[in-house]
Amino acid sequence: MKIGVFTDSFRPYTSGVVRSIELFSREFNTLGHDVYIFGPDYPMLHPPREEGVFRFISVPWPSNPDFSLPIPFSAQLGSTIKQLKLDIIHAHSPFLLGRLGARAARRYKLPLVFTFHTLYDQYVHYFPFVEKTSKQVVQNIARNFCNRCNMVITPSQLVVNYLRRIGVEAPLVNIPTGVDLAEFKDLDSNWLQNNYGIKPEEIVLLFVGRLGKEKNVTFLMNSFQKVQNSFPDAHLVLVGKGPQESHLRNMGRQMGLEDKLTFTGVLPRQSIVHCYASADLFVFPSVTETQGLVIGEAKAAGIPTVAIRAFGPAEMVAHGEDGLLTDPSVQAFTEAILFLLNDKTLYQDMSKKALENAGLVSSTFCAEKMLDVYRDLIDDGVYAKRSWNPF
Repeated sequence: MKIGVFTDSFRPYTSGVVRSIELFSREFNTLGHDVYIFGPDYPMLHPPREEGVFRFISVPWPSNPDFSLPIPFSAQLGSTIKQLKLDIIHAHSPFLLGRLGARAARRYKLPLVFTFHTLYDQYVHYFPFVEKTSKQVVQNIARNFCNRCNMVITPSQLVVNYLRRIGVEAPLVNIPTGVDLAEFKDLDSNWLQNNYGIKPEEIVLLFVGRLGKEKNVTFLMNSFQKVQNSFPDAHLVLVGKGPQESHLRNMGRQMGLEDKLTFTGVLPRQSIVHCYASADLFVFPSVTETQGLVIGEAKAAGIPTVAIRAFGPAEMVAHGEDGLLTDPSVQAFTEAILFLLNDKTLYQDMSKKALENAGLVSSTFCAEKMLDVYRDLIDDGVYAKRSWNPF
């Protein structure tokens, strides 16, 4: 099978969307299928040329220079698709290159699949050209795109419910991004301590994700300040980068917590897995996640999670088994962290259960489910719907 992936973000940019594309592509390749990526270039980062990766001319995103804005035009696209003999197109955005992929699917009579990765109405602060418009407009754009697709993939059942609620009528199937369990073998449980000077006796709380408004990290900082009152040896590690990094650093200094915070920036995968292994607790305050893949990765390293009960995390955390879900208040979040840190027996039980539950969703199993969707669409002879209203 030859699969064309159209995405508005790809490596070296790091995000849950990019991670999902990488994992599924790797599994598809292992199972004997060919994946071709149509994505943005990152002129400031000079990404290496990769076989099967076609990059579009891009410009830095105005409000986030680490992100590139692809220009959805290429005179060679049609000939490239014909040459590759694609069987199906999978879009990972309802915007620029996602729409280009949708038009290509319609033109060349290929099935069109779309993964609804993001609650787009919660991210309008990253879109200067629409940030003054209502969230309802962004919802309409996403809904209309979904309804032009032959199949929409959702990473959680709560997202299925959300899409039906906003008027999506296209077929939906719930396929989360799995966890590559092979990455979590032979982990170094002292990696953070050895590389960032964290004291062995310190209790490490870990966050992995973009340091952006939508991740609710200022909420986490306020909670951590309260945790410090009961556990002065607690240390918060933030893995990732983003537009709020300088604000968060300043916030830490104003709180007097500078020595209790570690900002690692973006790390390679082989280092991130060791971060999980050398932490005591994973803390995830985001309320905009459609899945929360990092929670699955924390499980694979055997550490419990405290997360806010919202969308993806509400399904990723088995409350009371491998972590705790809380109301979206600093007090509730802090109390859950303290509850786990104070009950060593419960903590150990949750650690064991986290490892056990991680095995329930492997990247191989999820990839096979996705391939079944592709085969059904191809075998049924469906292709992208002819009617098309860009907005």
